[in-house]
Amino acid sequence: MALHYNLAKVYAISENDTDFVMAVVTLFVTEVPQDLLEIKNGIKEKDYQKAYSSSHKIKPTLDLLGMTVAHEEIVCIEDWARKDDAKKKEIIETYKSLEHRIEKAVKEIRKDFNLL
Repeated sequence: MALHYNLAKVYAISENDTDFVMAVVTLFVTEVPQDLLEIKNGIKEKDYQKAYSSSHKIKPTLDLLGMTVAHEEIVCIEDWARKDDAKKKEIIETYKSLEHRIEKAVKEIRKDFNLL
């Protein structure tokens, strides 16, 4: 039983197509961690465009995988990155929480789907 993600939306939009589900979860475990790193680097470097672009890129995936709190956190990071005078301290805790949630989901999906 998935604790850190929910595939109900994926199954619903794919009409229970297991190949589609496998493609979505594979994409999640291979690309989202790299995008997360880009967000981290954008925050660290105050490169708002990098943080925004990567946040915007993974936002639909978090919603699709039923990661409601992570989705709310990515929206906060995306909003933060849009501000010209954004303060780094304000977003670091949100990022850390998001990172933790995504790491747990990736680990769980890898185990559930036997992905290396």
